[in-house]
Amino acid sequence: MPESVTNTVAAAAPALCVDLDGTLVKSDTLWDSVLCLLRHRPLAFFSMLGWMLHGKAAFKTRVTAAVQLEVNHLPWNRPLLQYLEREHATGRELYLATAADGSLARRIAAHFGFFTGVLASDGSTNLAGKNKLRAFQQRFPQFDYIGNAPPDLPLLAHSQTPMLANPTLGLRLRLALHHIRPARVFNDSPPLHRILIKCLRLHQWAKNILIFLPLLLGHHITAAGFTAAVAAFFSFSLCASSTYIVNDLLDIEADRRHPRKRLRPFAAGDLSVVTGLLLIAVLFSLSLFIAWTLPWAFMRWLIIYTIATLAYSLHFKRMVLVDVIVLSMLYTMRLVAGSAATHVVISPWLAGFSIFFFLSLAMVKRFSELENLRARGNAPSNGRGYLISDIEQIRSFGAASSFAAVMVFTLYINAMSESHLYRHPQFLWLLVPVLILWLCGVWLLASRGQLDEDPVIFAITDRRSLALGAIVIAVVTLATFANFALI
Repeated sequence: MPESVTNTVAAAAPALCVDLDGTLVKSDTLWDSVLCLLRHRPLAFFSMLGWMLHGKAAFKTRVTAAVQLEVNHLPWNRPLLQYLEREHATGRELYLATAADGSLARRIAAHFGFFTGVLASDGSTNLAGKNKLRAFQQRFPQFDYIGNAPPDLPLLAHSQTPMLANPTLGLRLRLALHHIRPARVFNDSPPLHRILIKCLRLHQWAKNILIFLPLLLGHHITAAGFTAAVAAFFSFSLCASSTYIVNDLLDIEADRRHPRKRLRPFAAGDLSVVTGLLLIAVLFSLSLFIAWTLPWAFMRWLIIYTIATLAYSLHFKRMVLVDVIVLSMLYTMRLVAGSAATHVVISPWLAGFSIFFFLSLAMVKRFSELENLRARGNAPSNGRGYLISDIEQIRSFGAASSFAAVMVFTLYINAMSESHLYRHPQFLWLLVPVLILWLCGVWLLASRGQLDEDPVIFAITDRRSLALGAIVIAVVTLATFANFALI
């Protein structure tokens, strides 16, 4: 088609108005801004309570002025974006029409460069629902509209060509009741079950197997004790998932700059912040309900763990070295919680070993993050306080912690020579080279840039790690139950 004819057709087409939150961008920019502000200035929460008294539009203006979202890292709806680029190429007029504050909307429009104009909230009028429809009717004789949520219903009802982008169930039901059929639907979201599995981080539940160790290593396995350990495992896992969501919500901005973490449900805009808050409440309530059936000492450790994890997410994770020490303590808390749930006292050797062992794993996690950044030629931007130049020092700290853990383990074996827990404690010496092999292997892979930044994911997916784990189980079984004399 000749260009003059294309432009004539485009000029005759109604203005195409596109919503922002949940539509062009899969997340809600107001919630994104609030979380970004709370991460950098937690005490701003009290200021925001005062801002709310002046109305929603004024609140949006205050929040937008207090924090600058990085618009180039927002999770865009790619199919919709491609459609808008094609429409712009025909010469059609495109308008960004949003209830977000005008200053943010204009920055986003400038980022793309294909919007003819911007309609947005201005500090006194919240441009949503009927207010947005009124603004459209004053400006456009006819319009097409793309939305995603129930407040968009009046605009879609008056649109010449109603279109949707990642529509909510509520909007779909309302459209069906009003017999409105969308001309196009731009979906950019994975299946819900995959989103929830990612959100809950079910693979991280593997850490909570530590709860069973006091029961197993104390050789005091009973039906009641095992049942209590299972209950404690699920209580701790549900609690941990709720705190992971808190961490993901606070880290949305930093995660979006990360090559892999940007795919997390909240950073990617696949789950809303409101859904995240509801999940936190449900998961933590279930965790407390299960903990209520266990000894009070377990509940106490669960609460301490929750407070420590939240403190880590809010503050300690940005304190150099303090962050890895807190992480190692969180692992050790799982052991102590397992002891409290099953009434099996843990050995001081086990506590000492876990502190050094998990400190090494926390160090290798930080080392891998920095090594991967160095390989990509990037500087640290996650606010943790580490520098690329710290790599060698972290390597030395982590290696020292690894061998400190091995040393504690050998002292434990020596102490077991007079214990009745094992028939043949000498077999336990076979575990020392296995432990050294695994720890040194992890650090070697990290130095080569071949280790995932999370050593837990590595441990449960790496074939050699699983094989070494099987050897550990076999050796401990022989040391405990072997019924033959050693030469």
